[in-house]
Amino acid sequence: MLQALFQPEFAMLLTGLLLVLTVFAGLLTSRIGFPAIVGFLGLGILAGVEGPGGIVFDDYLLTQGVGMVCLAFILFSGGLDTNWRAVRQMLGPALVLATVGVGITAGVVALAAIWLLNFAPLQAFLLGAVVASTDAAAVFSVLRSSDLDLRDDVPALLELESGSNDPMAIFLVTALLALTAAADPQPLALLPDFAQQMIVGALVGLAIGFLLPEMLKRMGLRQGGLAFVVSIAAALLAFGAASLLGGNGFLAVYVAGVFAGTRAFAAKPIVRTFQDGLAWLAQVVMFLTLGLLLTPSNLLPIMGAGLAVTVVLILIARPLAVFACLLPFRRFSARTMLFVSWAGLRGAVPIVLAIFPIVAGVEGAFAIFNVVFFVVLVSSVVQGPSINRVAKWLHIGETPQGRTDQP
Repeated sequence: MLQALFQPEFAMLLTGLLLVLTVFAGLLTSRIGFPAIVGFLGLGILAGVEGPGGIVFDDYLLTQGVGMVCLAFILFSGGLDTNWRAVRQMLGPALVLATVGVGITAGVVALAAIWLLNFAPLQAFLLGAVVASTDAAAVFSVLRSSDLDLRDDVPALLELESGSNDPMAIFLVTALLALTAAADPQPLALLPDFAQQMIVGALVGLAIGFLLPEMLKRMGLRQGGLAFVVSIAAALLAFGAASLLGGNGFLAVYVAGVFAGTRAFAAKPIVRTFQDGLAWLAQVVMFLTLGLLLTPSNLLPIMGAGLAVTVVLILIARPLAVFACLLPFRRFSARTMLFVSWAGLRGAVPIVLAIFPIVAGVEGAFAIFNVVFFVVLVSSVVQGPSINRVAKWLHIGETPQGRTDQP
């Protein structure tokens, strides 16, 4: 049996079976109101070392690599699907939420971890940075399956924020890891590095977003597989070039997708469809891998800590960040800001980022990983199914028949 596991035929059969079962699990959880990631993760856990599948998998470095590649394609697809005309008015508020909001969230969670969990300051701030970003895939898988017709500014704000706040969280995590390794830590010295990452990432993204349609036009690729190959190359080039030039690869990928999506080219509809399918495949692979990595019994000792962090994140840190960032923009009512606070689901990015401290060998990294996994699971199970109800309770959505719920 063990020998069969290493045979290509058996490996292909097992991989195909896991992918199909993962899709079914995601569809099942979506129909009962949970984000699809709950099903993806759940099947990975069942297939893992403590589940019926019994697959032993503990390669954190490989999982980190898989997660980064998958996130790049998810962000690129999200950018391509972004309706720039609909969301451009939300650019200012979304960018403030994606930068300042992430910092506030990370700081509040870190202070709570120091006070409630007796975490060391660096360990606490790493935890805060890891859980600070929201997940676009989780948010919209719930919003699109609901029976609400939300006002245009709410989905646009959530979409832009979710797509653009990952680079800030990733920068915070990598910066904190750099401070950990430094003999003489100087936090202020990281500010020029932050500016460089954002500027270079945005410029590379704009360049690739311009080149993708031009290449498809000049090659005459109106349809067919080669157009798909070029779109894959664009995502990889954006991430790789930005990273090598000192920029943020995730920001570059998202900007490239958004900018390419604003331009007209013949293959645009099929490229969008293909990238959407590729993004779903990336989600399945990423969450299945993350589920395999988890040992459920490790969550039991940290349930108290995980619940404390979850409560602080959902009820204090996230609302505080949203209100602080959106109050200067007078167009948002208190009800809208409350809904945006509740709709900040956590997903793949925090779990992938929680692997970074483990790979770097940071003390207490496994505790951070388990707490983050618990937070993501609770966020998905509690916030996901209740988004519809909260929107109706706050009177910010309409039924599909057009009847308003507002008094």
